[in-house]
Amino acid sequence: MTQSIELASIESLCLSVASGGTPSRQRDEYWSNGTIPWLKTGALKDCRIYDAEEKITAEGLAGSSAKIFPANTILMAMYGDGKTITSLGILKNELATNQACCAMIADPVKCDYRYLYYSLMQHRHELLGLVVAGAQRNLSLGIIKRFNITTFSLAKQQRIASILSNYDDLIENNRRRIQLLEESARLLYKEWFVHLRFPGHEHVKIIDGVPEGWAREPLGELLTLQRGFDLPTNDRIPGSVPIYASTGVNGFHNVAKVKGPGVVTGRSGSLGTVMYVAKDHWPLNTALWVKEFKKVTPIISVFILRALKLENYNGGAAVPTLNRNDVHKIEVLCPPENLMREFDLQVTSLFEQVEKLQGYNKKLTQARDILLPRLMNGELTV
Repeated sequence: MTQSIELASIESLCLSVASGGTPSRQRDEYWSNGTIPWLKTGALKDCRIYDAEEKITAEGLAGSSAKIFPANTILMAMYGDGKTITSLGILKNELATNQACCAMIADPVKCDYRYLYYSLMQHRHELLGLVVAGAQRNLSLGIIKRFNITTFSLAKQQRIASILSNYDDLIENNRRRIQLLEESARLLYKEWFVHLRFPGHEHVKIIDGVPEGWAREPLGELLTLQRGFDLPTNDRIPGSVPIYASTGVNGFHNVAKVKGPGVVTGRSGSLGTVMYVAKDHWPLNTALWVKEFKKVTPIISVFILRALKLENYNGGAAVPTLNRNDVHKIEVLCPPENLMREFDLQVTSLFEQVEKLQGYNKKLTQARDILLPRLMNGELTV
């Protein structure tokens, strides 16, 4: 039986609902040698946030309305496209952020901060319906403050939050394991193919700065990049084939366009992410995929393309765009085939473990998302 539930505004459940301000990017002293983590909305991916890549100085904070928010603050993106806006994050350490983020500090007497996070996740569809369209899509601070969410006693909120957090704890642990596995593979590649300390390197002659048997060649001689395929949302049929956009999986379809294993990277909109795809897949037209591995393996291709930092080859104006013909001309160092095979043998198991962990996380996310509305509407007794 569904239990009776009450509504309360977000503002009434919080000690503070606020946004910050962005210090001037023209002031070098605000950003050079900064030590305070500075978060942007792109980091809000419905996850726990431990740190931020960019840092700001104390002078930068003092020179603007930007604020430092404490651990357990809930952040929501107030600006962006349909994927970015309303995305969430829970701060696990204090950091600063800008005016594009709404920062909610739950009142511990009234509201469990984890419950607030999951409740906002549950009500995302309604919040998206309140977005104001204009030059830039936005969700105002006032709208968020007045938005009502379902609420229960603090004890029940804590029980609900604990159930859902158990799933996210497992997801987070798997994410960390994935990072460690990927870092192990990256470090081995760097040791062998960047620092040139590959097995037996002591006995290999260096000719013109290149080990004997290696060659500098245009990337197009090693592999062929191809633009992805159109697949409008309305044409997608439910299935298990992952659809890859410029930064990752964008949905699923019942038919594959490309056999795995393969490599996909961004072509339009977002550049620089290079993804190894073990299974058959469908790369979208916002992505480039490796149509032919001429002299390199799929795994080696991943590291070569990542090392190029493709985001620096933007050829677009309003929209970042990667021209595959320009990328094909870039000269890279190609190792001998036997060394590539040996490297693949060493790291294939790491890639397989990553794939398994990603599969586990997909199932955990699905299970959590099935439970979420049933817990929030009182359908399940806890």
